[in-house]
Amino acid sequence: MRKMKRVVKVIFVVIVAVLMLLLIICINHQIHLKMEKELRLPLGQMVEVDGNNMSIYVEGTGDTTLVFMSGGGTCSPILDFKSLYSLLSNKYQIVVVEKFGYGFSDVVDKKRGIESILADTRAALKAAGIEAPYILCPHSMSGIEALYWAQQYPEEVLAIIGLDMVVPKSYQDYSINMTMLKLSQFASAIGITRLLPGVSDSDAIINGTLSNKEKEIYRAVFYNRTATITMLNEVKSIKENASKVESDNMPQIPMLLFVSNGDGTSWDKETWRSYQREYIANIANSKIIELDCPHYVHDYEYKAISESIIAFLLER
Repeated sequence: MRKMKRVVKVIFVVIVAVLMLLLIICINHQIHLKMEKELRLPLGQMVEVDGNNMSIYVEGTGDTTLVFMSGGGTCSPILDFKSLYSLLSNKYQIVVVEKFGYGFSDVVDKKRGIESILADTRAALKAAGIEAPYILCPHSMSGIEALYWAQQYPEEVLAIIGLDMVVPKSYQDYSINMTMLKLSQFASAIGITRLLPGVSDSDAIINGTLSNKEKEIYRAVFYNRTATITMLNEVKSIKENASKVESDNMPQIPMLLFVSNGDGTSWDKETWRSYQREYIANIANSKIIELDCPHYVHDYEYKAISESIIAFLLER
């Protein structure tokens, strides 16, 4: 009996200690969030969509509008794409739409069916006065949205420039680890991520051309926009969204796909590249460029990609 009481006491002490530690971590997180408030002031403009605020960034001028669309979980799309679009904004109008749950946009808990995601993006562009047609530049998961856009509103999409974007077949055998994602959400919400060295140093920070100030802003956004409920809802719906796109006709518009070596995706190099090769083989006026770099290609090969984009658009 005494031994059992001792065990119970130890367990109780451990639980209390863990709860106290989590409380201290959470308080520290809240203090830092307040300190970082000015760093999280929107870099672009905020527009109202469905009763909430969405962030949209515009740079440059020109008759051609390039709309950059972030991959799943990219906490700061505006800064993530900066190394690339800063090399293009002297020729084209650059637009970055930050979906709900990303960057400076509001976090909302609602279903993320492909129809809803696209409706939000189009509404944000309309509210900001950015008129179609567009050249869509999706990274990773946003490839599904871009293809759906071209299927549903072909008059609005002149071409697609894929930045290691996914195609519908990529998700046929894709396994989603929601438990791990929810753990990431919990760790981010209470501030455990602040204790992990280098976790906020994204490819954009390490390999891109961000200034020291922009790196500070990126980190501040990271600690406030990682594994949000909106992002998790998006991941939950991705297989169904991809299936809807796959069941429709392939959009026959010019496409330029930049494809990575698979590092940073859930697939090996050859499998990852085979998805894009097979998809684009059925589309006229298309081109694929394979790059020997990880998934966030625009943070590694931004100069080469910008030059290829300019050449591609000149050929149109």
